Amino acid sequence: MAVAIRVQLRARRAGLGGAVPDAAGSHRLRVAVTEPPEDGRATRAACAALAAALGLPARDVTVLHGAGSREKLLLAAGDAGVLAARLRALTASTPNGKDGL
Repeated sequence: MAVAIRVQLRARRAGLGGAVPDAAGSHRLRVAVTEPPEDGRATRAACAALAAALGLPARDVTVLHGAGSREKLLLAAGDAGVLAARLRALTASTPNGKDGL
């Protein structure tokens, strides 16, 4: 299942932060990471954070598009229906979750 995210770099605390609008008017899941954008560290941290939130091993989340950008498209391997339900539950329990994805 593909998941559009926006990475918040060098955050005070790592975690998911709900849906945020992008330039095209669609929504992306905000993922805060404490890592700097050096040598792919922030990208790896964002993949690991999404994997943990979805209950997946880190190796099951990979970058499809945007490795060098704050806006990324990640691929989470697994049953799309189960992952979509987990993602909906996560966004509903976050502060901006009412915005939808």
